[in-house]
Amino acid sequence: MLCCGGGLRVRSWLTFASGLFECLCFAGAVFGWASLVFVLKSDGYFSQLCVNTTSSNGTYTIDCSGQDEKLSLIFTIASFMNNFLTLPNGFLFDRFGTMVTRLLGISIYTTGTLLIAFSNAAKSILLFPALSCIAVGGILFLVTNMQVGNLFGSRRSTIITLYNGAFDSSSAVFLIIKLLHESGVSLRASFLFLSFCSLLHLMRTFLLMPRKHIPYPLPEGYTYGVRCGQKKSYNIAASKDDTHTPAAKEDTALKENTSSSQNKSEKSFKSCVLSWFFLWHLMWLSVMQLRHYLFIGTLNPMLTRLTAGEPALVSTYTNAFAITQLCGVLCAPWNGLLMDRHKGRARKPGESEREADLRAAILSLALTALQCVLFSVCAATPVLPLQYLTFILQVLNRSFLYGGNAAFISVAFPAAHFGKLYGLVMALSAVVSLLQYPCFALIKGPLGGDPLYVNVALTLLTLLAFIHPAYVYLHCRGLASQRDRTTN
Repeated sequence: MLCCGGGLRVRSWLTFASGLFECLCFAGAVFGWASLVFVLKSDGYFSQLCVNTTSSNGTYTIDCSGQDEKLSLIFTIASFMNNFLTLPNGFLFDRFGTMVTRLLGISIYTTGTLLIAFSNAAKSILLFPALSCIAVGGILFLVTNMQVGNLFGSRRSTIITLYNGAFDSSSAVFLIIKLLHESGVSLRASFLFLSFCSLLHLMRTFLLMPRKHIPYPLPEGYTYGVRCGQKKSYNIAASKDDTHTPAAKEDTALKENTSSSQNKSEKSFKSCVLSWFFLWHLMWLSVMQLRHYLFIGTLNPMLTRLTAGEPALVSTYTNAFAITQLCGVLCAPWNGLLMDRHKGRARKPGESEREADLRAAILSLALTALQCVLFSVCAATPVLPLQYLTFILQVLNRSFLYGGNAAFISVAFPAAHFGKLYGLVMALSAVVSLLQYPCFALIKGPLGGDPLYVNVALTLLTLLAFIHPAYVYLHCRGLASQRDRTTN
């Protein structure tokens, strides 16, 4: 059925559904770090850094700030690698295509899960390469899956944001591991299971994904994936007709689409990078991402402080945070629908499709910045019950942030540079995200564990994100004025 008639449509939906499952269950697991930290502490990872101290009233307490700092450093490095290596991964994807990129991602991800599976308290150091491998492998899953949106035309941005929302929701995987651990399932068993799931990723790579890329717009007669019912033949006649096989159609359509898009687009990769669009978008992403990373990396110490060290309450709030992450896959499509709301409607006279897409993106960019400010204000307020609202705003904003990031790059720049530009913006924002560790050290050191001043500073910093939608609005208004003058 996949090979004839409506075969491409069926295969497209299977590719979409399996990609959603992959992003939802594996790709962004690293961002469930707060749940995994709880398990790692109970298993004694870096427990040698906890020391006995005497409080002011003469009672003995255990100070685990050294353990918290080490675990925070692991997440800082992993989140940095997750973003920074997206740059070479983007070049790899653009140059060698889907299959090579996915095989590399599967290998790295499996290495990470196996390292955690065979680690223990005595080998805590293995967490450093392990979490970084899971982060890098996971982002490769996302990068290769976002092109699936090209199969669905007018709903392209919705699919891209949905996949990014699923990426956010996959952080709940570590919550499941935490709950299983509390039920008696060892950390090793859970991560061995994740390692064996790599067989599913391999099957999908060979059966439901293209060897190279899915072009946009989709050429007529385009097909991809498994060669249905085709047998290899070595006779001359067969080799002459080889251009009619599905695989050849994929390559031919892709080459034709790439060459035509390159002819239409005058923008080089360098001009894209040096444009104000790219620079303001980089700042928009960087300031909000830093806020999110610091919140996730310091959630466990923050909850410990707000609950006065009550383990049961810390566990309850950690579970609540992880459960809200599941809603990312439900929140992200709202952003895609905002960006696709003009599709199917008649454009203004003389208005290009790109201009219409940019105009539709303004509301999305501004709404994302507003969400981040509200989230940051709640996170900065040291009231424990208010953190439930903080968790909701955090997952809503994070799903809008990453979905909107990928969708904006896809509409604002040529498709031929998507992988490189997406990788570059993620890599540069990763450099900014390294500030989370000095912020954490500042809180633990000079500020005596009180994050209020750092939170206020970050809240003010997130206000800079409003510059990006304002610039896009002025750009679109300028194009409209120029069009009116030309018409008159």
